Amino acid sequence: MAANDLGEEEGTMQKIGFVIPWCGENEPGGIEQELRTLTSHLQFAGVEVEVLTTCVRDFRGDWNRNYYAAGTAVVEDIQVRRFPVHRRDASAYERVQRKLLQEGRLSLAEERTYIEEGINSPQLYEYLRSAADEYALYVFLPYCFGTTYFGMQVCPEQSVLLPCFRDEPSLYLRLFRQEYVHARGMIYHAPPEMELAGRVYDFSTTQQICIGCGMETQIEADAAQFRRSYHITDPFLLYVGRKDAEKNVPLLLRYFAELKRRQQTPLKLVLIGDGTAEIPVSIREDVYDLGYVSQADKYHAMAAAAMLCQPSRQERFAAAMMESWLCGTPALVYAHCPVTRDFARRSNGGLYFQDYFEFEGSVLYLLSHPDIAKQLGENGRAFVQERFSWDTIIEQYRSFFREAGKGVRT
Repeated sequence: MAANDLGEEEGTMQKIGFVIPWCGENEPGGIEQELRTLTSHLQFAGVEVEVLTTCVRDFRGDWNRNYYAAGTAVVEDIQVRRFPVHRRDASAYERVQRKLLQEGRLSLAEERTYIEEGINSPQLYEYLRSAADEYALYVFLPYCFGTTYFGMQVCPEQSVLLPCFRDEPSLYLRLFRQEYVHARGMIYHAPPEMELAGRVYDFSTTQQICIGCGMETQIEADAAQFRRSYHITDPFLLYVGRKDAEKNVPLLLRYFAELKRRQQTPLKLVLIGDGTAEIPVSIREDVYDLGYVSQADKYHAMAAAAMLCQPSRQERFAAAMMESWLCGTPALVYAHCPVTRDFARRSNGGLYFQDYFEFEGSVLYLLSHPDIAKQLGENGRAFVQERFSWDTIIEQYRSFFREAGKGVRT
């Protein structure tokens, strides 16, 4: 590699390879969307990028099936290089995964089974080794798949992890803790993720930075348009995201049902996103489950909402919360989620609740103090615009890549 930092010559940065287990086309997952937007903005800023992945379709697909053809393709103007997956023992993987979730730990042999029988591609790893001189750095995401674990070992000195750490059993696997400390760099989504990493891993010799996700900060949102389109005139709470237990949506529905039982209020609940929610009979007339809506309608809904309620226990970044702030709407988040609680505190853009009574008190307070609710929304908007505009995010990535690339072998 050229000696001038990341091989930058006359303003051109040497290629960055992003390594991910799958890279489907038009996939709705959060990690996939983040990678698409990040690589697109980096490329627009003049950074040559490439996605290195397997032929698997997506997270929910068959990890033994090469859905896409091996080789290169262009997906949304980004070059994607795909490699076949090896034949895995799915039953062995499911057995140790179940034990990990139930008991919270595995033997070293079981840890290796967990990693080896997930998604892996020896041909991908061989390519990383043979083509290392063509790339300034490899960026691996997320942490919990073989493509990151084995791929990083090919050339740890030019490997950066975008790990997407969460406080979950797999975070504590000894094999991960032994290998990831050798990475050149770590990029985090939020301060609580960085703090969590520091409690579990020894990254004292690893370059680390908390960047977050880029946001389109100029949002056009029309509250009146949403109300006209969906015939919702009462004040409402808004939830945006997957409607499943992992996102804690059942808790939101229980709390909303209890609120309606205890209080005489016209308040409604609007749900937007994938999945189906089991809505209690007592509140079926008060809940609007809209499923997927257009991006424009999502923003209109955010502008019309009294508040966005984000009950999830685990979030990497909480983009919906950022979007709601950009629409001027305050957030109400679950106190047991470190990331959303931290963002609410640092931005002064919302409230958080630990139990039902704090939920009820927060909702009623924001409904009865519209000026304060508006100010919270404006605080959130300023917070996002200052920290997460794409110009700001891309400059941080470029700067970190330059610094991490210094001294990388040629």
